Amino acid sequence: MIIGGSASQKLAAQIAKKMGEPLCPLETRKFPDGERYIRIKGKMENTVTVVQSTGYPQDENLMELFLILKTLQSMNVQNIRVVIPYFGYGRQERSFNAGEAVSASVIADLIEFSGVCEVFCINLHEENICNLFNVPTHNLSAMPAIAEYLNRCMDKPLLLAPDHGAINFAMEIADILGCECDYLEKKRISPDLVETKTKNLNVQGRDVVIIDDIISTGGTIVNAIKMLKEHGAARITVSCVHPVLVDDALLKIFAAGADEVIGTDTLKSEVSVVSVAGLVANSLKS
Repeated sequence: MIIGGSASQKLAAQIAKKMGEPLCPLETRKFPDGERYIRIKGKMENTVTVVQSTGYPQDENLMELFLILKTLQSMNVQNIRVVIPYFGYGRQERSFNAGEAVSASVIADLIEFSGVCEVFCINLHEENICNLFNVPTHNLSAMPAIAEYLNRCMDKPLLLAPDHGAINFAMEIADILGCECDYLEKKRISPDLVETKTKNLNVQGRDVVIIDDIISTGGTIVNAIKMLKEHGAARITVSCVHPVLVDDALLKIFAAGADEVIGTDTLKSEVSVVSVAGLVANSLKS
């Protein structure tokens, strides 16, 4: 049985359809003071999978997730699995300064306290978040799904990471599509002048796909687009797994010269055109 939280209802329905599993009705609303109310309807099965992204508003979506999980535990469901397509509070997985809250560790503890026996996430911002859990935890990659979408739209583009930290994403897609990949690097020319350019490849006249895991404010992507335009790129597609896109990030990306922006449905947005339902369904069945 599949239960979809408020943040992932459509994705949960698609996962249930691909698995041939029933989708459990969930009633959720707010009291006048903002508190959450949830009611799980239907006859429970021995194994239940909850699908809920915990992106903005993080606090509300997390609280709803905890309410669902603890309710299932009280209903004597033996195997509770949770799919968290976008893991909120995942930016702080360790303490950098004395007195800092390790938010990812706190969330992991609360999820385990809620009776979960297995966790599935997609492209965690930090891989070692998996180690914060004491139950089996899987960090799935949405890159094959993005590669499949790109393969339908273009022929052997250049995959480009906006910095060296994202090169593994570009390499994974490039390997699937059989095309080239590179990353942008910054070189300081003088105290006041920094040059940004591709590490190895020329982008002149080429179709370029920028790939990253998360796009929040879009600042890094905007800088990358401007550089590619200056170096003569023909068409620029921006892609990511998690389209957070706060405030006017999407507008800034298009204004900089992007021809298309695509993301997955780990988060609901107007650019969430790549579904991870098949990826999740296959992982749950294996």
